[in-house]
Amino acid sequence: MEQLNLRHLYYFWVISREGSIARASEVLELAPQTLSGQLATFEASVGGRLFSRERRQLILTDLGRLILGYADDIFALTGELAETLRLDPSERPLTLRAGISASIHKLIAYYLLQPAMAVKRSIQLECQTGRTEDLVLSLKRKELDLVLTDRMPKLQEEANLTVHPLAGSSMSLFAAPELADRLRDGFPESLNGQPLLANATDAPYFERLMNWFSLNGVRMRLIARVDDSALIKVFGSQGYGVFAAPTVIREEVCRQYEVEQIASIDDVVDELFAITRGGKIAHDGVRAICEAHSDFQGLK
Repeated sequence: MEQLNLRHLYYFWVISREGSIARASEVLELAPQTLSGQLATFEASVGGRLFSRERRQLILTDLGRLILGYADDIFALTGELAETLRLDPSERPLTLRAGISASIHKLIAYYLLQPAMAVKRSIQLECQTGRTEDLVLSLKRKELDLVLTDRMPKLQEEANLTVHPLAGSSMSLFAAPELADRLRDGFPESLNGQPLLANATDAPYFERLMNWFSLNGVRMRLIARVDDSALIKVFGSQGYGVFAAPTVIREEVCRQYEVEQIASIDDVVDELFAITRGGKIAHDGVRAICEAHSDFQGLK
């Protein structure tokens, strides 16, 4: 069967729902003989009987039940499509496909995306995480509507992409309560020789943090590199070492992972950017994200 006849599939679906050709013919406004002929043609195309007769009732065969499962999904979607198309264009859901650099903390990504969810038009959000370079390629192919990243990308002029600086946050150091309490006294010298949990995705803020340590004569012991921001905090909460996270989310980090802040380092900033196609932003959700950075409380 090279091509499925959707009209025949629809006739079969209605017959299955109504339970008889007579009732289905009334719904479809077709003569019973015509509908029987269409069903026979469909059965021939799929290579088997779809119904058996028992006491004048139509009973689905195994093949019929298999095809009905697919038909239910297909016509449920077409029903949703029909409802959507009946809406005014301004009321139809708008898909927002966002690429998020893997090194961005998930809570930060949530705050950056939140303005899009508050626009008047209904937004259907699709998120994809990965390397900034790969996400930018997807953006060029129009597979994404914007990319959120913590590194300034090198863009070619012919790429027709625009970088929008967003608000940034200073970084803080966190640890399990006992370790954090011990390291506050004499900070930053107290960090010497202490275990450090690092981000394995080469996040730009981590390089800045290492430079800050060097300038302040601090040498910590790197014990793990983890590319999952949540997993780093789990290790930290169990007392395995010190980890860094944006200061703006310190309350959520402390509450969720039962850790404490050691100190905030204002000289180390996690910079954030949005990358879009073209110069003028037409997408309501993308525009809301790019324009809301000045209202992103606490990010400086």
